[in-house]
Amino acid sequence: MGQEISCIRQGAREHALFRGVQNGELEIVQAMVDHDPSVLSRTTVHGNLFALHVAAVHDQIEILSMLLERSVNPDILNRHKQTPLMLAAMSGNISCVERLIQAGANILKFDSLHGRTCLHYAAYYGHLDCLQAILSAAHSSHIAISWGFARFVNIRDGSGATPLHLASRQGSADCIHFLLVNGALVSASTCGYGYPGSTPLHLAAREGSLDCVRELLAWGGDRLQTDSSGKIPYTVALKHKHAACAALLNPSSPEPLVWPAPLKFISDLNPEARTLLEKALIAANKDRERVILRDTMNSFSSSPVHSDSGLAEDISEASDVDLCSICFEKICTIAVKDCGHQMCAQCMLILCCHNKPNAASSCSKSPLCPFCRSNISELVVANVMANTSTDEELSPSKPRRSSRRSFNSEGSSSSFKSLSALSSFGRTGGRNSGRVVAECSEDLDKF
Repeated sequence: MGQEISCIRQGAREHALFRGVQNGELEIVQAMVDHDPSVLSRTTVHGNLFALHVAAVHDQIEILSMLLERSVNPDILNRHKQTPLMLAAMSGNISCVERLIQAGANILKFDSLHGRTCLHYAAYYGHLDCLQAILSAAHSSHIAISWGFARFVNIRDGSGATPLHLASRQGSADCIHFLLVNGALVSASTCGYGYPGSTPLHLAAREGSLDCVRELLAWGGDRLQTDSSGKIPYTVALKHKHAACAALLNPSSPEPLVWPAPLKFISDLNPEARTLLEKALIAANKDRERVILRDTMNSFSSSPVHSDSGLAEDISEASDVDLCSICFEKICTIAVKDCGHQMCAQCMLILCCHNKPNAASSCSKSPLCPFCRSNISELVVANVMANTSTDEELSPSKPRRSSRRSFNSEGSSSSFKSLSALSSFGRTGGRNSGRVVAECSEDLDKF
């Protein structure tokens, strides 16, 4: 009888402890731990969760910090060998994720449930801030040395799925973008997750997320790669009745522009220049999408591919500044640092994407400036200034309209003509296709 009463009292204390942790009652929990430190070794009935697990799940950062200060193991495991960091990443509790990493939590622990790490769970549940914190830790921890950062980004779970596969299946476009920027393999195949042999593009097509499909295509996702049953992503999208995704994945539709990741100067871009080029990539591919979807989706049929008023606004806004001498539509926003020649972000992107990046190659040949034929080694944001004085207009340091006109009339650069023809990409059927150099009959230069 006395033993039964003792067990009941112990169960009540345990219940009070976990209830206090869950509700954020710091003083009560601290008093219980001070009175009997052994309570920290007890677990919940369901799941075998320790107090640190409960604090991580319920985002109780003060209690979690107090427990860590009392030398509680940050990598303590529950029934499924899951760490508090995994549970915090699942729940999207960024403050707990950061505090656990600061306390030395191991980001390379695998659970026994799915063979996943905290990175897998952050990607699966679409918690971008947790994903960023974990990958930031991987850059500065022993993981980068012992495993290699690229290997960690593409780490596989028990079913052979990478974090990119999981983010694609769950329709998290922001997580997909962040993983791709950090070196995730866009065409990696699964083993047993989903359908064997599925790529992230197959999984996004199955989910029907247009944003995810866009992102994967823009980073070189292969529309013709098959899974183990011989299906391409287009077939998967059709099977699940995702018409818009199927239209973009149709092998007969025009290919999108692809982010030229293998180029070294692209990886070295400063944040402002990178943002300009990424926006240009999105805009160019959305122009392409409008043309495709207009013919396949009734909901898009009333949306014009291009707006005449938009053109008028662009020309009006650019009347006192440099217009791109390739497309004659957009303002020069990107400059080649060495020679100073400028063009709009979209034309620069088309120049870099002339040859589709090869996933098997870590680097590609650097393109040439279409104006002076020098190698492009660094891009910067162009200094777009109003043309307010004659002295500034005639300054040799900044090629302005006068230099463009003479350049066009000379016709001395075949690459300039080639890029003019290429600049119509993404504006298929557009209103200004006649503005580019249409009479260029020579082959496109190999940049």
